[in-house]
Amino acid sequence: MIRGIVVGAFQENCWVIGNRRTGEGICIDPGDEAREILAMAREMGVRVKFIANSHGHIDHVLGVGAVREATGARFLLHPGDAYLVRTTSESARRWMGAEIENPPPPDGLLADGDEIDVDGLKLHVIHTPGHTPGSVSFYVNGVLFAGDTLFAGSIGRTDLPGGDYDQEMGSIIERLLALPDDTVVLPGHMDQTTVGQERQRNPFVRVELERRASR
Repeated sequence: MIRGIVVGAFQENCWVIGNRRTGEGICIDPGDEAREILAMAREMGVRVKFIANSHGHIDHVLGVGAVREATGARFLLHPGDAYLVRTTSESARRWMGAEIENPPPPDGLLADGDEIDVDGLKLHVIHTPGHTPGSVSFYVNGVLFAGDTLFAGSIGRTDLPGGDYDQEMGSIIERLLALPDDTVVLPGHMDQTTVGQERQRNPFVRVELERRASR
C-alpha cells in the first residue's frame, strides 16, 4: 500500500509505502510537516522503519529529523548528497530567511542496485544523478519514485550547484525509460505520470531521444 501527502512551502510530495502483512514501512522524502506525515502512517497502520531520500535538497529533508526521532527509523541517503544535508541550515537562511537545524547525518548510505527490504517489501535503488550528484530513484512493484529527476511533462532543474543537464538526461533515458511503459511515476512535485507518457509527451525527453537517434 502506498499513500502520499504534499508538504511544506515547496509543495513537495512525501510518500509512505507499507507492508500489509507486517505493518512496517518506508517513508520517502519527508520534506516538512512531520506531524502530518506521522499521522498518515498511523492511519495506514504502518510503523516507519526506514526514511529513504531521493536527494538532499532542503525541500526534501526538513521533516527527516522529527520523523526519525518519533519512529527510530534509519535515515538512508546516497553519499553524493551528504554535503547537502550538512548545509541545510545555510540553505534555509538563503532561500527561506529562517534558522533551521541541519537534519541528522544519514544512518546508512545508498548505492545503485541496493534494495531497502522491509520483510519482503523491496525498494530497488536506481542512481539517477543530474538534479544532484546523489539523486536516486526507487522502484517497487511497477511504481517508480522519481524524486526530482523526472516530472510529468518536465524534468528536475539542473542550474543549482551540483546539477548537470547531460547527466540528468542520461539518467532519464538510460535508466528510467528502460522500465516498462506502464510503470507509474510518482515524482517529488506535481502529479503522477507513467514512463510511457513521458516517453511520448515530455518535450525534454523527446528532444533527447531525437538527438540520440540522429547520431
